[in-house]
Amino acid sequence: MNLYSIIKKPHVTEKTSLGSDNTNTVALVVDKNANKIEIKQAVESLFSVSVSCVRTVNVAGKVKRAGKSYGKRSNWKKAYVTLQDGQSIDFFEV
Repeated sequence: MNLYSIIKKPHVTEKTSLGSDNTNTVALVVDKNANKIEIKQAVESLFSVSVSCVRTVNVAGKVKRAGKSYGKRSNWKKAYVTLQDGQSIDFFEV
């Protein structure tokens, strides 16, 4: 699997931004078929950081309604990547 296809985008919310400040953890949206080892290798090579822990969550897509018809959003996978002390990933550089 290609390194650039494993990590899709950062998952930035209020909760994840507090986690990145307090526990040095970054949340990422990753490919559904990627495992923890592939995610760790991709983050270490793309961002040049050291990863200490990777936790993954399979998120079920929500059921949405438009008028009388119902639809379902796609399922996706989220990874919480804990970096070693002194390491950081800055997605929004100023």
